[in-house]
Amino acid sequence: MTAKKILDYAKSIGIAILIALFIRAYIIQAFKIPSGSMIPTLLIGDHLLVTKFIYGVKPPLMENKILVFDKPKRGDIIVFKYPEDPDRDFIKRVIAVEGDVIEGRDKKVYVNGVELKEPYIRHTDSYIHPREIDPRDNFGPITVPKGKLFVMGDNRDQSYDSRFWGFVDLKDVKGKALIIYWSWDGENTKPRLERFGKLIK
Repeated sequence: MTAKKILDYAKSIGIAILIALFIRAYIIQAFKIPSGSMIPTLLIGDHLLVTKFIYGVKPPLMENKILVFDKPKRGDIIVFKYPEDPDRDFIKRVIAVEGDVIEGRDKKVYVNGVELKEPYIRHTDSYIHPREIDPRDNFGPITVPKGKLFVMGDNRDQSYDSRFWGFVDLKDVKGKALIIYWSWDGENTKPRLERFGKLIK
């Protein structure tokens, strides 16, 4: 192989790597579900594609996002930097946005005084925790500050979320969960074929 061919191959590989890095940084990224906090919507072993550009992109050395097409809305399932450890990514559902007043009463969630209809949630514990013990089942009312989100897991009794550690900053949102492209059932060591290609909502 001549030096020119080696250089051509190196250039092609370099360009491919740059394109892949650009896509991962600004367009779409793969994400694996490591815990059961979003059951039944998302299962441990689900592999997702997350759209990153829809909520805007954050170029290096810039504080704010640019090219913002949309903001997270109630009901969106988002990936974000975990506020207590920004090196970790979390995935939860947006329950309230800036300006909303959110409250939990005996496992029911109210936003701006109206009870949310949440067909996607699961409860595994019938016992109701009083607010004096912890905020799992009773909290608020709390007003979501400007530029913040209140998020919760669908597996409501088994989720560590905004009820415990507070709000998510809009600038820390990485993207919106889009589709399951692969799912592996670790307990039965087999793929969940019925979940392939499932849109996330």
